[in-house]
Formats: sequence, structure tokens, C-alpha cells
Amino acid sequence: MKFFEPGEIKEGFIPLSVPFISGNEWKYIKECLDTNWVSSAGPFVEKFEKEIADYLGVKYAVATINGTSALHIALKVLGINENEEVITSDLTFVAPANAIKYINAFPVFIDCEENFAQMDLEKLENFLKKDCLRKKDGLYNKITKRKIRAILPVHILGGVSQMDKILELAKEFELFILEDASEALGAKYKGKFAGTFGDIGVLSFNGNKIITTGAGGMIITNNEGLAKKARYLTTQAKDDPIEYIHNEIGYNYRMPNVLAALGCAQLEKLEKYIEKKRKIAKKYDKELSKIEFIKPIKEGPNVFSTFWLYTIILNENSPINRFELMKKLEEKK
Repeated sequence: MKFFEPGEIKEGFIPLSVPFISGNEWKYIKECLDTNWVSSAGPFVEKFEKEIADYLGVKYAVATINGTSALHIALKVLGINENEEVITSDLTFVAPANAIKYINAFPVFIDCEENFAQMDLEKLENFLKKDCLRKKDGLYNKITKRKIRAILPVHILGGVSQMDKILELAKEFELFILEDASEALGAKYKGKFAGTFGDIGVLSFNGNKIITTGAGGMIITNNEGLAKKARYLTTQAKDDPIEYIHNEIGYNYRMPNVLAALGCAQLEKLEKYIEKKRKIAKKYDKELSKIEFIKPIKEGPNVFSTFWLYTIILNENSPINRFELMKKLEEKK
């Protein structure tokens, strides 16, 4: 099956994810260039962090070079150790699993439920109650004998997991919650933003996200200690900027000013983007409801979805499989 390369768009074809540059992007980036603030120092980085924190209603935000680095650092500051386990979603981009392996820990995958594509919380609860063992120092996987430290739900496709249940289970089994809201900026559960329920959350501003910095991520939290540690580690763990003393292994994960400038401009239009995404989703719902073998992924209970990536499921009575459908759509380009 042939797919078009980036930048190659056939006439009449509507691309899946293309950054929409229509506001102050040129103005803010030009300011970076005119003032020579293009690297990881500069006013737009802190401005972007503050604006994201204000938008989400959290106390702290730490900008990173991408969402994967945000996940990596979030796991580090939570204190997840080598050979421990982190429970995460199996329907996701590879970044959460990679980040878990970066710290030499192990992912435990929980399948998604079929209606909303989020982590299946019945399966999560069954795993915790039937396949794990409580000891004095924590929760252990009966099969692997490894300690379990955290739940990492991925809010997939612009939706949000049912966080009340995840919070309940995390409290019962004394586990951290790290939310991956990379695909869910602006989405809400019971009026509260995705990424703001747990101990720490992460966002992504990759080129295909609802707003973009080209490449970028953000760590969000209400915990001052976690935020300070995250900022420390993402800036090379520098203890003395004159003598270049480093008492820990740090990472060059800070977002450059020029990318943060792009993010500030994009954030100004986020609500309009969400409104447009939801209108498009309603139109898809209306038209696709006429096809009996197609079932769109819906909003979960008490969820306000951004429909970042509108997704369908082919029912068992479908006359074609997904690969055949993709081929036919490709031929229609």
C-alpha cells in the first residue's frame, strides 16, 4: 500500500494532521529571532509554561523538548526504580512504554475497552485484586515478583479515562498516577482537564497534536517538589552554573524559546480548534450512522472530548476488513 510522503498532498485530499498557522506565530518567532533568544533560555519558555498552567488550573508546568522526554522525567521524579513495574494502556503510541524502559522498569499492559478506547478499568481492577500481592513495602506482581509503583493511563484520541475509578484504585493500592494527556489537551472529565487528576501529568505538542510547537512537551503538577525536581533534571541537573557542578545525571530536555513562542501563539487559538474538532466529529457521526457496520468511538460518561483523532471500529458484520477499507480510501485520494 502506497502512502504519500510528508508534504506530498494530492489535489482534493484532506490531510489527517497539518499544523494550522494563522495567528501570532510569525510575530512571536520573529521576536525570538530579532532578540537572539532562540535557545532554551528566553522569555517565551516561562510564558508558555505559565499560560499552560493557568489554562489547566494547575500550579506548575515544566516545558520539555517533546512528550517522550516529559514522560521520562515524570517517571524519574516519582522515584520509579529499576526492575519495578508501571501499569499502562496497551492502545497507545510507543512513548509511554519506551519511557518506562528508559529507567529500566517494566510496563504492564492493560487492554482498552471497546466503546471509548480508554484503559479497561474492570481489567485493571481484576489485575490489581487477583494478580497482585500486598506486602509490607508495597504491591507485587504475583507472576513476575516485581514491585508495582504506578498507573500510567493514556488518554487516547482526545478522550479521557474514567479518572474517579483510577484514583480510587490508586489510593487503595498506594500507587502513583502519571497521566499521559499527550492526545487530550483541552479534554475534560467531570469538568476537570485531562492530566490534572494524578500526581503528575504530561502533554505533547508534536506536529500532529491539536496545538503544536513542532516538537515539544510539558510536565504538569500541583506538587511543588515534583515540579522543582523536573525543572532541575530537564536542565542538566546543574547545581552551580559558574563551576558547572552536577550532583546528579541530568538531561538536555528544556524546550527552546523559539518553539515556546510558537506554542504561545497556538494556545491562543486552542478553544477555537476544539470547537471545530467537535463540529467535525458531529458531522462524521451523522453521516457514518448511515453505515450499519461502522461504529465510531464515542465520548465516555462525563467526558468532554476534543476528538483529536476521530476513530471508527468496523463491526463483526463488516463486509471488508480495516486493511481493505484503508486501501479503498487510499484509492479515493
